Amino acid sequence: MTGVPLAEELLLLAYDDETGKATLPRISLDLGMAAAVLIELALAGRLAYADGSLTVVDPTPTGEPVTDAVLAKIAADTPHSPASWVQRLRHGLRDRILGDLCAQGVVRDVDETELGFIHVHRYPVVDPSVEAETRQRLAEALTGAAPDERTAALATLVAVLRMESALGVSGEAAADARRRLAAIATGAGFSGEVSLEDSVVRPSVGLVVAALGRAVEAALGPRR
Repeated sequence: MTGVPLAEELLLLAYDDETGKATLPRISLDLGMAAAVLIELALAGRLAYADGSLTVVDPTPTGEPVTDAVLAKIAADTPHSPASWVQRLRHGLRDRILGDLCAQGVVRDVDETELGFIHVHRYPVVDPSVEAETRQRLAEALTGAAPDERTAALATLVAVLRMESALGVSGEAAADARRRLAAIATGAGFSGEVSLEDSVVRPSVGLVVAALGRAVEAALGPRR
């Protein structure tokens, strides 16, 4: 596997650079982490969606510890639906990915105590270059440039998790971003509205992203 893992990109977008605090509800972040790792496995050709379940088609490790731990867990289990896997995997993934980002020097762990005994962790950015590259790719996709399948998958997750505010927009600009993100998902075949044969991504990836998108949306409930 090459490049920055999708879950790391998503997590960096979801935390405020200065305060180091999450800008999304905990449940949204945790579901997003699970979906991102599963999509990473699909992008790497390790995971497929068939007959309502996610299955391992290639157990070869990718070289990324968090992703490979999930790969091994799925390979050792019986097939389960995308909805089942995002719930099974969401606990603990965020802390592991934050730990990896700290070890890489991308963010730092600020451990503070509130009320004398409650530990609160913040993760302000130390090296902004990783997130800057991610934001640049998304910005280009939002302004009309055709995204590659990794960027299209990331844009779909941002839409599913209702993360428009993490893109630094609000009001009508946020509504415009939401429409464009939805258009990217549709054009990539992730929404089920475009034939996967006409998609800009591999059908095997499109099926996984579409199934996980539906699972996360159902878990989060209606948009308020």
